[in-house]
Amino acid sequence: MSMNLFHSVKQALSNLDPQEVRDQADRPVRIGLHAASEAAYAEMERFLVPAYVSDARRMELRGAIARAANGQTYDIDIFSPELSTPPQGFYFSSPNPERTVRDILTRRADLALPLARTICPFREPVARRIISKISKENALFSVATAVPDIVPLLSLPWAIGEFASDTAFITANQFRMAFFLAAASDRPIGYKEQKGEVASMILGAFGWRALARELVGHIPFGGGLIPKAAIAYAGTRVVGMSIERYYRIGYGYTREERRVAFEQALQRGKTIANTMVAGFKRNRFIPSS
Repeated sequence: MSMNLFHSVKQALSNLDPQEVRDQADRPVRIGLHAASEAAYAEMERFLVPAYVSDARRMELRGAIARAANGQTYDIDIFSPELSTPPQGFYFSSPNPERTVRDILTRRADLALPLARTICPFREPVARRIISKISKENALFSVATAVPDIVPLLSLPWAIGEFASDTAFITANQFRMAFFLAAASDRPIGYKEQKGEVASMILGAFGWRALARELVGHIPFGGGLIPKAAIAYAGTRVVGMSIERYYRIGYGYTREERRVAFEQALQRGKTIANTMVAGFKRNRFIPSS
């Protein structure tokens, strides 16, 4: 079975192209700052380009963050508090600039990855969104593959062809998450470039699979969906959180930290899985018990 799983994961990974993530992350982004005073400009610039940013990176950011000039167009326009903010612009919240980041990511989700790769204050929020989104995708797939009628209706951003196994999809989607997290953290993207993360995810695939079997092997059909999806969510979330921390501060979770994080994520995963199953039952894909 282990060799079958290995080949299934390998097949699933053949559908992933790190270059697509590189292309998305390397999209140029220009931010125009609008203010009525030098102090207001300086406040926005200090937030977007913190003191810890190297001189080399500051030079690179000159093309990405600029004081808006007449006749110039920008992907994002940020306005200081003393100016009125037009509908297409973004208000800079001096007491809570992170609110401005959240607003930009909500309204311009298409720019999330290049913003995170280029501008430091966007990195952690974008990483959190990536981890949450892909963890939920894996929980959804875990539920859906137990109900054949649902699979054709899934609208996930990629698929593994004939859906070789839950574990193959979940593991490959974790690879996809690792590519996005590397991109958001301004790290090299790819199988060779991320060989440490790759090795840990391949080993983890067997661990999550064994745990899932232990918990759901003797549970009736309906009841087994919840723990199965919760494990898919929790395992993916812990992988993502550990990778994000490695990129941010240079080391991931210890074994004990992984255990604690998994237990916490499992509780959240149960809530999410219950919501998913309830939704499928309302649509009559899963018989009510």
